[in-house]
Amino acid sequence: MRLTASSPRSGLLVPGLVAAGLALLLGACGSGAVPTTFDLTALPGAARGGAARRSIVVAEPVGLQPFEADRIIVREPGGAVSYLGGGQWADRLPRLVQTRIIQSLENANRLKSVSRPSDKVAADTVLITDLRAFDINAGTREAVVDLSAKLVQESSGTVVAARVFQARVPVAEVNAPVAANGLDRALSTVLVDLVRWINAGG
Repeated sequence: MRLTASSPRSGLLVPGLVAAGLALLLGACGSGAVPTTFDLTALPGAARGGAARRSIVVAEPVGLQPFEADRIIVREPGGAVSYLGGGQWADRLPRLVQTRIIQSLENANRLKSVSRPSDKVAADTVLITDLRAFDINAGTREAVVDLSAKLVQESSGTVVAARVFQARVPVAEVNAPVAANGLDRALSTVLVDLVRWINAGG
């Protein structure tokens, strides 16, 4: 998992207005800390790829409204959902997961091509996924990733295969660095199974 710390915005001092500039600087010092930005990891490249057989388009995962943000989600025992302070993802979660799926499939070197719908590349199959869970379960102290996937034939729209992929990784604490690391590890487990399933034809 790659970790980058964002920098707070600096105050802007207007020439000739020393008092106003000082007020801006004091305001900047009193502001809250900028959340640390966390990334997710794609699977590493395969040592040797097989014969390229199919081309695939990877659609952006669909998820409930909380997953549309770039925040780390915590699910409380009673079912309430909140955002974990002090951390955020490097992009909107669905787009970030889509990117790591694409990179993992490319790194496996088993497909003819892997693209996004916006690339307008002709493909044999479309991967449609539903992000059902990507959060920290505060009750069980687990990072939970739950992804349902369908392989749809591009020419006919027929679902040729479907499967649900799940992973749960224990977390020692419910804070941003530990939560992000746990979710990254859980996603890696899901990606291993997903890539193997796709490369086997679903």
